[in-house]
Amino acid sequence: MQIDFASSRQSTLGVEWELALVNARTGELVSVANEVLRGVAAQHPELNEDDEHPHIKRELLLNTVELVTGVCTTVRDAKDDLARSLKAVREVTDPMGVELFCAGSHPFSPPQLQPVTDKERYAKLIDRTQWWGRQMVIYGVHVHVGLNHRNKALPVMNALLNYMPHFQALSASSPYWGGEDTGYASQRALMFQQLPTAGLPFTFNSWGQYEDYVQDMFTTGVIDAGSEIRWDIRPVPALGTIEMRVCDGLATLEEVGAIAALTQCLVEEASQQLDAGWAIPTMPRWFLKENKWRAARYGMDAIIILDAHGNEQLVTDHLKETLERLAPVAEKLGCEEELADVANIIARGAGYQRQRRIADEHDGDLQAVVLDLVQQMRAG
Repeated sequence: MQIDFASSRQSTLGVEWELALVNARTGELVSVANEVLRGVAAQHPELNEDDEHPHIKRELLLNTVELVTGVCTTVRDAKDDLARSLKAVREVTDPMGVELFCAGSHPFSPPQLQPVTDKERYAKLIDRTQWWGRQMVIYGVHVHVGLNHRNKALPVMNALLNYMPHFQALSASSPYWGGEDTGYASQRALMFQQLPTAGLPFTFNSWGQYEDYVQDMFTTGVIDAGSEIRWDIRPVPALGTIEMRVCDGLATLEEVGAIAALTQCLVEEASQQLDAGWAIPTMPRWFLKENKWRAARYGMDAIIILDAHGNEQLVTDHLKETLERLAPVAEKLGCEEELADVANIIARGAGYQRQRRIADEHDGDLQAVVLDLVQQMRAG
């Protein structure tokens, strides 16, 4: 199988932000995505009732809408794009008494009671995955970064894998599941990897090996489309991007911008290293797997493995060193302000930490946690 890699401008950007729809009074999930999307379409005379807005889309569950940017040059452009879409959604949801929030999971709504969007590919997913598929009441943020050459895709994926626990820790926001504190910073990370082809990507020595893998997946019926390879980090040949999919849902536009800036800077740094003829360092798969678990379990308190030699460091300390190193890259890309917001997440606490603080302040009331998340999104 030959897989062409689309032409992209290096380090251009696209962001996907999955939002939960909840009752404004109770914080319960509400399955009204179809009504919301029809309302959005009605605001645009050029769209038919059944047409999907190019930047506001359906997702697996009827309690979810996804905001998708166009191709952006800067993180600021991407944030502005998302803000416009968010405003368009609110013009529909506010009169409905529906609020929006984003976290890795809903703290208390029962996962098994959430209706699935009526699309063939979603029905097939649930039929195949059964109990695990019915648990997928999870929300994330995906960041695409453009690559100017196919040969960069797999080395850049390896570079981002070295920082997978950093992204997991910064974004971890799913400590609660079905009303129970799981003890994890990110329950979503461990839940999502139960799906076929989800979780850590495999590593390949050449693009040809990657093509062989995809061919094998088609031949054996594991996938019917390339998009069904749901790795935490993956090349997207049709768009000419590398896609960072590790992150739990992020509560605010500021946090989305911070994660987008960190992703864009790391991809640009790796691209520069490849252009200079350098090799990207890699770690054994067992270290990568351990890093994912540590970040999902301990979040910002995770001690992560840094390299193939087994050196370790507290993830927040290594993040601070990384931000200093990336400062010149951020200046080149025009995202210095957004990259600095990563430090704000460290100082303020990741989503899981803030949720537990609110729960403690309200005697364990998880409704208060959801309503606080709603207010965080409104505050931006």
